[in-house]
Amino acid sequence: MKIRPLYDRLVVRRIESQETTASGIIIPDSAKEKPQEAEVVAAGRGKRLEDGNVTPLDVKVGDRILFGKYSGSDITIDGEEFLILREDEVLGIIEK
Repeated sequence: MKIRPLYDRLVVRRIESQETTASGIIIPDSAKEKPQEAEVVAAGRGKRLEDGNVTPLDVKVGDRILFGKYSGSDITIDGEEFLILREDEVLGIIEK
């Protein structure tokens, strides 16, 4: 990864959802929504508090997370799409 996010920001790669329903119906690309599940590929050092201390992040590289539909900013690095978002935009960590 050629990017290191600052402070409490995360760089994530969206995890594509299934293209068929349980009954076998294929969902066309035009009807799909962007997935709200992602894998963390890079994380900042932590959130800087008003007193100057840095609080470490709960989320770490390799975690699978859920985030809000309109969270973060889309970016492209080396032809691959990523999303940069703050740790407080993460709704939860998916346990394995």
